[in-house]
Amino acid sequence: MTATAGDERRAGIAGAVERLTSAWALVGGLVLLAVIAVNMLAVIGAAIGRSFPGDFELTEMGVAIAVFAFLPYCQIREVNVTADIFTAGAGPRWLAAFKALAALVATGFAAILLWRMSAGMADQRDYGYATAILQLPIWYAFVPILVSLALLAAAALVSLSEALRALRGARHV
Repeated sequence: MTATAGDERRAGIAGAVERLTSAWALVGGLVLLAVIAVNMLAVIGAAIGRSFPGDFELTEMGVAIAVFAFLPYCQIREVNVTADIFTAGAGPRWLAAFKALAALVATGFAAILLWRMSAGMADQRDYGYATAILQLPIWYAFVPILVSLALLAAAALVSLSEALRALRGARHV
């Protein structure tokens, strides 16, 4: 079952993951709105002769956080970019197999990123790296990114489970 518009909602753990990823994507949208507000203030400030210190730093961190916040939502809703031209003539069994493979790759991708970004956050924190102007610790941005990657891994596991179930069903068709 896919949870695209018009479909019934998932239940159980899959439903909880779906609700969490949707809420987290909304948080990402709010972060993006804050980035827009910072940039508007910077432009207005420049026009009236008042600078907004650190606007580039806040934009850089905010956009990174927002982008990662959208990844789990895209995974669970199956709205990632696909090359449907290659699968247009494929039958249900092949489509289910491709979805299972894509979900497996997404799960591995999320796990590797979660592992390496955790190590990156630890390095940033241990070495005390901070932004140049505002002196914000860079590792702060890693925390919501790691939450996003954990949610991406959960969403990918839900996708994998559903794709494998669909593949088993397609074999009987």
